[in-house]
Amino acid sequence: MNDTVTDLLQCPVCGAQVRVDDDGRQPSAGLACSSGHRFDRARQGYFNLLTGRVSSFVPDTAAMVAARADFLAAGYYGQLASAVASSAARAAVGKPQPAILDAGAGTGYYLARVLQDLPAGRAVAMDISKFALRRAARAVPDAVSIVWDVWRPLPIPSGAIDVVVNIFAPRNPPEFARVLSPGGRLLVVTPLPGHLGQIRNAASLLDVPTGKTGQLDRALEDHFAPESRQDIEIPLHLPPDAVRLAALMGPAAHHVDRSGLDDRLRDLPPETAVTAAFSLSAYVVR
Repeated sequence: MNDTVTDLLQCPVCGAQVRVDDDGRQPSAGLACSSGHRFDRARQGYFNLLTGRVSSFVPDTAAMVAARADFLAAGYYGQLASAVASSAARAAVGKPQPAILDAGAGTGYYLARVLQDLPAGRAVAMDISKFALRRAARAVPDAVSIVWDVWRPLPIPSGAIDVVVNIFAPRNPPEFARVLSPGGRLLVVTPLPGHLGQIRNAASLLDVPTGKTGQLDRALEDHFAPESRQDIEIPLHLPPDAVRLAALMGPAAHHVDRSGLDDRLRDLPPETAVTAAFSLSAYVVR
């Protein structure tokens, strides 16, 4: 990490720009602003910039993050990651060192794929779960990984970001619009109705309502205009272990009855044909 990345951050306390400050300590550097506010790097490589109270949003647990990491490592959503990377590359055309914010970065899986197509990109991985950012800091070591609550004003200067990526995560439209540079893009991934529908009951997954993309447009319309939309369907064949991971990696995992889940999984065949279905939407600032 160097100052070309920390240029994308500002102090959450006073708004001053932050810089790398090793304070003479090894092996890891901290962040500091000109007013003397300092943020140490955690041993796992991320920074916790949060101060004061946070929103009521419940962070992903260590178990949820581990399940998601294992599921993604199996490549089931590789086609989605490639589509996001291609969209980010199109949005960054003409930017020699594009700045990318992954708001809700999770384990860093999607951001790592984006940076494969944008090797000169400078990136911020943001999530409220420290367990997720421990993995993100390893997945995207050249990015800066920060614990932050997306509902609060983002610790990022206005106009500093070229592409905001938001995948299955909460959104803060006015702040996303503020931090985007002129001509920047917001990329949002949401599940489509029918997503993993074949295992919805077995895995106790939440329903995806119809009209979700229209709801997304309306939620963003004060700040963003839709530019393009791509529906992505991925045929999968999931063994029971993968179905279990799908059940434990998402928001439903906060409430799942694990003993009941295991009972249902025992009734599944060796493989279940499943369709993963997503909408990838690009927006421009109004």
